[in-house]
Amino acid sequence: MKTSEENIINSDIGELYNSVFQLISETRKRVAAFVNAEATLLNFKVGKHIQTFILQGNRATYGQQIIIRLSENLTQAIGSGWSDKHLRHCLRVAENFTEEQIVSAAQRQLSWTHLKTLAYEKDPLKRNFYLEMAILENWNTRALADQMDKMLYERTAISTKPETQIAKVLNDLKEDHTLNPELVFKSSYILDFLGLQGMYSEKDVENALIANLQQFIMELGSGFAFLERQKRISVDAIDYHLDLLFYHRKLKRLVAIDLKLGKFKPEHKAQMELYLRWLQKNEMLRGEETPIGLLLCSEGNTEHIELLMLDNNQIKVAQYLTELPDKQWFADKLHKALEIAKMNQIEEK
Repeated sequence: MKTSEENIINSDIGELYNSVFQLISETRKRVAAFVNAEATLLNFKVGKHIQTFILQGNRATYGQQIIIRLSENLTQAIGSGWSDKHLRHCLRVAENFTEEQIVSAAQRQLSWTHLKTLAYEKDPLKRNFYLEMAILENWNTRALADQMDKMLYERTAISTKPETQIAKVLNDLKEDHTLNPELVFKSSYILDFLGLQGMYSEKDVENALIANLQQFIMELGSGFAFLERQKRISVDAIDYHLDLLFYHRKLKRLVAIDLKLGKFKPEHKAQMELYLRWLQKNEMLRGEETPIGLLLCSEGNTEHIELLMLDNNQIKVAQYLTELPDKQWFADKLHKALEIAKMNQIEEK
């Protein structure tokens, strides 16, 4: 009888513990979010005061000494946490963000460290890109720094567009969370985790991707779900096989991926179009958008892709890299793509 009562009590305690623990955890999260938002806004306002004080008084020539003295006085009066280094971070954030951006970012769970990292990006479009992507992908500060180091912006299709179009896409993402495919697909993918060396075949690449599927999905980006490999597509009693089939939850689209050794060729486009039309007819469900294709080639040839206007199509072409090149390689590739895009715009006019 005693054992039975103990079991009932233990069961009740377990139920009570779970509910109380959940209540405490949720409240702590809300308090932490509130504290983070208030601390972030405070740091911004401190930076804004410093910026206004130095600029209005024409004190730029000895602004550094002012920050050092301010830090000493604050530390003596308040305690640690207000070093001259921290004050310079506050100033940098105030110089590169508006109060509206700070409040919005804090409300969407970005920390002071996120904003501090972004503040040192000079290009405002690139800075806004990483800001919105950090919110969308729920990156922690380490993931944000890693994506910036891997030059995600330069590798994303949107980076080759005119500035006005980039700004519009980012604004759409911020205002109504409309995710443009240009933000999802990249012009190059880093697959250095495959361990491929020397000569290898398309089948070797496919097998390595499947063996490292989790890392491949991380490189593709959040929202991708793996469905099938070597998807059988039958047309007029002829069987074709699509290398990889994914689904993107946020785009609500099937994503067909075909792997190619060498450079992109025009016939690859025709083959992918066949796959996409078959998927639209036979696999697309109600409420989904039309399927989209990604051709992953081991070598890049931007001019071919631009001339075929694949950026305006449901087919994306990207280069995959089995080793991580230096940053200048990405910068040169982006520069070349921008030059070709500008030439095409001039010809259209």
